[in-house]
Amino acid sequence: MNQLEQLKQHTTIVADTGDFQSIKAFAPQDATTNPSLILKAVQKDEYRPIMEKVARDHAGKPTEVIVDNLLVAFGQEILKVIPGRVSTETDARLSFDTEGSIAKGRELIRLYEAAGISRDRILIKIASTWEGIRAAEVLEKDGIHCNLTLLFSLPQAVACAEARVQLISPFVGRIYDWYKKSTGTDYTGADDPGVQSVKRIYTYYRKFGYATEVMGASFRNTSQITELAGCDLLTISPELLQKLAESDAPLTRKLSPADAQVASVDQLDLDEKRFRFMLNDDAMATEKLAEGIRAFCVDAIKLDGLIEALAK
Repeated sequence: MNQLEQLKQHTTIVADTGDFQSIKAFAPQDATTNPSLILKAVQKDEYRPIMEKVARDHAGKPTEVIVDNLLVAFGQEILKVIPGRVSTETDARLSFDTEGSIAKGRELIRLYEAAGISRDRILIKIASTWEGIRAAEVLEKDGIHCNLTLLFSLPQAVACAEARVQLISPFVGRIYDWYKKSTGTDYTGADDPGVQSVKRIYTYYRKFGYATEVMGASFRNTSQITELAGCDLLTISPELLQKLAESDAPLTRKLSPADAQVASVDQLDLDEKRFRFMLNDDAMATEKLAEGIRAFCVDAIKLDGLIEALAK
């Protein structure tokens, strides 16, 4: 078996792309999108007609409404080629707005259900700010499952688990980027700080019996992926999925509930004050969370601009 086939024996594979045509070749269970991936997709000739059709169908409506319908249109197309769930992201400009995030999550689910898609096949992506986690807690009680993204630290992961969110997306590659720039070291294998962060979170969850799923995300190379074999899910770009499919190197499971059970781990006692202090005390997590929100906001504004240009 190639490495992708081996990995599927231990971990649920998720395609990290808005390019639904590229998903078919790798047969993932789920798929994830974000504002940057959708922006990238709609600028391709094969996907621009989707944006144009959504803009025509909702002509005269606010840009926000058209964008929501565009996100759902891509989600619908993706769901035609995967058996599982698609993650659709809320506007990053709502990252510190609990009520706004709740309203946006409910609206996206309303649009999916109006299109005949069950909410069980949708994960609403929200940034792992304190406000975002509180929004997800409310949505989960409504039966709207959430994927907490831009997650860089154990306190964020613990707060998500205690809010009983469905799934978290710790960002391996962006943690690696920060430490590589900070130290000048090109980390590989088990020494990679991003890999170590996900292992720490996975171990904590399994040690203390949290049901929240862990989905490693934001990979820079296949070594980061293979070091996390056994993680609940891994969301991987088509480029790295292709590299895994082309490799016949042996792959062994690195994470397991049994190993987590015997690990020595202290349980965190978190409230809002403690969460904010611990996040602030982690320079990497603080900087990457802020940077990620800013970058998604920039791409959301660009997507708005493309929609508005069609309306002229």
